[in-house]
Amino acid sequence: MKNISFGNVKIDGFWGRRTEINRTATLDTVYNRFKDTGRFDAVACNWREGMPNKPHIFWDSDIAKWIEAAAYSIRYTPDSELERKIDETVDLIAANQTEDGYFNSYYLSVEPENRFTQRDNHELYCAGHLTEAAIAYYEATGKDKFLKVMCKYIDLIERIFKDEDSAAFCTPGHEEIELALVRLYDCTGEKRYLELSRHFIEQRGRCEKDLNCRNWCGSDYDQSEVPVREQKDAHGHSVRAAYLYCGMADIAARTGDKSLFDACDTIFDNIINKRMYITGGIGSSSHGEAFADDYVLPNDVAYSETCASIALALFARRMSAICPDSKYADAAERAIYNSVLAGVSLDGHAFFYVNPLEINIDRHNVRKKFYESRENLLTERIEVFGCSCCPPNLARFVSSIGDFLYTIDENTLYIHHYMESEAEFEGIKVLQQTRYPCEGGVRITVSGMKGKTVAVRIPGWTKYVSLNGEKLDARVEKGYAYIDITKDEQLLDFWFEMKARLVASNPLIDGNEGRAALCRGPVVYCAESVLNDNIKLNNVILDRNLSAGLIFNEEVGTYEAKVKGFVDKPCDELYFDLDCAETEEKEIRMLPYYGYANHGESDMLVWFRVTDK
Repeated sequence: MKNISFGNVKIDGFWGRRTEINRTATLDTVYNRFKDTGRFDAVACNWREGMPNKPHIFWDSDIAKWIEAAAYSIRYTPDSELERKIDETVDLIAANQTEDGYFNSYYLSVEPENRFTQRDNHELYCAGHLTEAAIAYYEATGKDKFLKVMCKYIDLIERIFKDEDSAAFCTPGHEEIELALVRLYDCTGEKRYLELSRHFIEQRGRCEKDLNCRNWCGSDYDQSEVPVREQKDAHGHSVRAAYLYCGMADIAARTGDKSLFDACDTIFDNIINKRMYITGGIGSSSHGEAFADDYVLPNDVAYSETCASIALALFARRMSAICPDSKYADAAERAIYNSVLAGVSLDGHAFFYVNPLEINIDRHNVRKKFYESRENLLTERIEVFGCSCCPPNLARFVSSIGDFLYTIDENTLYIHHYMESEAEFEGIKVLQQTRYPCEGGVRITVSGMKGKTVAVRIPGWTKYVSLNGEKLDARVEKGYAYIDITKDEQLLDFWFEMKARLVASNPLIDGNEGRAALCRGPVVYCAESVLNDNIKLNNVILDRNLSAGLIFNEEVGTYEAKVKGFVDKPCDELYFDLDCAETEEKEIRMLPYYGYANHGESDMLVWFRVTDK
């Protein structure tokens, strides 16, 4: 199975607008903040004690993700200024690379004697992101200077970690290089890069040296307590975990390793059935930015890091390419349209690191007295964080969103996601005409596939599907409708019924008992007090007999909803008989979750009480 690259897909519509905002606003914002904070200057490797902007262990990964995002943007829209900024940075990296190939701006400037000695200090993580950036820039421009630099560095890593086993640890504390090495193999054809990736994956949970480098949270924090095939659930730091799963899936896809795929599938099921928010967020605990136990998904202290949602979507995309099962694309879609998009403001200039499902300003203000520096207590987006991994990660994700649409094998084209777009690859043309996620209609025109098959995902949220005006009558397997293509150019006019609906959660999730979330299509909705006369949102009760009025909101790019609710009337008594409780009817304005916190500081809520009948 082959994934069709975003480079073969021209995006328009909803995502066309988001990619344009990303190109014209987000890329500049992130670059300027990284320049202000010294991240780009750090690659000159000339910092000395007493100078400002001391390099940090993960700064290389920050600028690498920005370069990758910029490269993807250039691939769509040539930009000489972006190329100049990248070339300037690449020249500094190349100039400061050591003779043996090593490059890390922190270690070269701050601790040159300690390279490859501290497992949790992100050396291999940074190397992985720099490698991905180098590949992206090479594929966008044909310039290979950066790629050669990184190949030389990876050759050193191969010697130290695989051939000599001379480092103080065996596997990276923060996974990422595993999937980067597979991309490097795909780009260069050098099989030893694939083997190095597999080496890191096979060694995890098996190496005594790694146990001697335990971090503050223990070996399960970085998924090192047992070998990867023995891991049955998602645990530890959620971004590290999902990047590991991406690498495992990549190896499984390229080697046909069924046991590795089965391990991925088991973990994936644990995530989506027991450890994922309705928004597609993962990693509910602020302690270690980690997965909690099954069904532990608190709303107001949800961590749900933006990078973790991105990583889940990337993991799901890889699984779709191995085994087309709609559960993977459904999970990716849930994350993409909710927790991922919520990480960036509608204008593209500000960001959230964490993505709670409830904000109560009064409660937050109390917590801030004790945790003033905690980024998980932010109620408004900001332009840069001390740990600023999410902004450039969002930029590269949005720039390459077309990667999610298609995979293909010898006989079948799989359509996993729906975006207004045109694609051309291997003599095939695919045109999608759609207002998705606003509407459920998707008109697909396929050319060059006569005698073959198109498999179209049926989203898990829809109750009725039609094809060319009639109820769908086709072979359906694992959530995909298989359509035989009998013409040189064939029209597939799908309609996925997209109704507003109230969704309940498993009763084992504390805090959601008797509550429901409003959803429509892939979009989860929330209410903000600032848009609802500053009412206390936990006093709102939604009518179970749902009737949602939809109004297109240009700012968010899809519909907002107005629904019937009831609000508890205020009273002076601290306690009173339930029979005496009074409510008044009120229309509640609901926005897509990704559109919250764009109208000033406000309470926000996803899960609402509902009427009994």
